[in-house]
Amino acid sequence: MIYRFATNEDIDELMRIRLEMLRIVNDLPSDYNFPEEMVSSSRRYFLEGNQVTILAVDNGITVGCASISYIEVMPTFSHPTGLRSHLMNIYTKEEYRRQGIAGKMIEMLIDDAGKRGVTEIRLDATEEGRPLYEKLGFHASEECMVMDLK
Repeated sequence: MIYRFATNEDIDELMRIRLEMLRIVNDLPSDYNFPEEMVSSSRRYFLEGNQVTILAVDNGITVGCASISYIEVMPTFSHPTGLRSHLMNIYTKEEYRRQGIAGKMIEMLIDDAGKRGVTEIRLDATEEGRPLYEKLGFHASEECMVMDLK
């Protein structure tokens, strides 16, 4: 298994694996057509956003991915750099699960975040993923308040 940081040259593979993950997580049919705005915005974010994605590749086939988005907010005493991050798109093809692939990708992203001075990493966990995240040191917290501007 090869684990590597994705580059802009991987954009087609990044989009393919992200849409595959979204189909599975959201129980969508394999021929589901995503809204063009979502596809083009995702593509732009991979190319221009403040994020890093790890790919897990087995014999030339991408079998997993994990991304981290970096966010800068006003520094506080508990977060003196103001640098925070959000893990997302953590996905491993079903036949490759329970082999430590997701954990390895997440550890690489945690290491990258630490080198950047990040003081907080958040994620939204599925029930299936919770044990892995807890094993890696994450803990449950209260949900934040949100305002939707639609």
